[in-house]
Amino acid sequence: MFHSPRRLCSALLQRDAPGLRRPPAPGLRRPLSPPAAVPRPASPRLLAAASAASGAARSCSRTACSMGTGTSRLYSALAKTLNSSAASQHPEYLVSPDPEHLEPIDPKELLEECRAVLHTRPPRFQRDFVDLRTDCPSTHPPIRVMQWNILAQALGEGKDNFVQCPVEALKWEERKCLILEEILAYQPDILCLQEVDHYFDTFQPLLSRLGYQGTFFPKPWSPCLDVEHNNGPDGCALFFLQNRFKLVNSANIRLTAMTLKTNQVAIAQTLECKESGRQFCIAVTHLKARTGWERFRSAQGCDLLQNLQNITQGAKIPLIVCGDFNAEPTEEVYKHFASSSLNLNSAYKLLSADGQSEPPYTTWKIRTSGECRHTLDYIWYSKHALNVRSALDLLTEEQIGPNRLPSFNYPSDHLSLVCDFSFTEEPDGLS
Repeated sequence: MFHSPRRLCSALLQRDAPGLRRPPAPGLRRPLSPPAAVPRPASPRLLAAASAASGAARSCSRTACSMGTGTSRLYSALAKTLNSSAASQHPEYLVSPDPEHLEPIDPKELLEECRAVLHTRPPRFQRDFVDLRTDCPSTHPPIRVMQWNILAQALGEGKDNFVQCPVEALKWEERKCLILEEILAYQPDILCLQEVDHYFDTFQPLLSRLGYQGTFFPKPWSPCLDVEHNNGPDGCALFFLQNRFKLVNSANIRLTAMTLKTNQVAIAQTLECKESGRQFCIAVTHLKARTGWERFRSAQGCDLLQNLQNITQGAKIPLIVCGDFNAEPTEEVYKHFASSSLNLNSAYKLLSADGQSEPPYTTWKIRTSGECRHTLDYIWYSKHALNVRSALDLLTEEQIGPNRLPSFNYPSDHLSLVCDFSFTEEPDGLS
């Protein structure tokens, strides 16, 4: 039984509380399409100032912090960003902490609280799922996978130079609620994120109480650390619902290029689906950015493919790879994945008329150097073992607007990608 916001604040506020091994609330599986956007409800209650008691917050890394009495405590927890370096205070960041039995959060209630925090902002964009089901029936619920570069807070405010985005739109106290709202709206079974620099104080404590188990692997030399008042290094994070999957094994991979260790990383986990008993590997990565680094990205991609070849026992275990590849489909690294012996296909190609073309963009922004519109984000999958049942359509140019992303409507410069997968009938020699 879920508890009121008065009981939730300490759970929400804890910066590095260990994961929760409990299922989320029953009856929250979603329809094929999300509901139409509705105006955000105005909150009659005042949000606590983000700077209040920041010193006290740092002293309670593993204990509940009182934020006063009354229902405004949940708003205080959502509005607060704890100013500390996650890396320096959390040497255990490479692995998930041991679980403690903490009270779960009702996802619907958390979504309502996020919307109340965002009541002065425009409503979420409407995006629909495109039905891609073939005639192959499935006896088990689909596996929903979400891929998203959420934009590191330190980079968004300090280095990325989004010249058309108002500074107010990037404030963490509200932007994190936009990110959570997007996740809660689509309710993924597996969540693959890049540019996560608020893992310990936001995503791990909140998502663990929604029933997810999380893993975080930071970049060795994160550019976030160059920004004043940063929140530690950014990196990749992978979350999965514990009531649906069992973790079989996990690998944190520091990618190499030309035999040299690089600043880019990946997480690869083999999961067992509790309904079907089928195993599959899910991987998340973020390759090197910027023009002029094409050969470098190609080498990183080859290294990741070799690692995944070993983990999947030569493609015997089905595979899903999510990532911001920082590479257009014309680049060598894309071609390596498309032609790999792992027999991969890019899920979002299926939205095109011929099933052979990637979307026209997955990121669209305006920097001091000019307008950037690129396809960089992908969900790859084993086409011999998995079917794509549906995929979330992209935002239109009209929805994105002339000032592009991020914006008051949308928290990142990259669009989230969401797909529903089902297993094919088990072919001979494959599992």
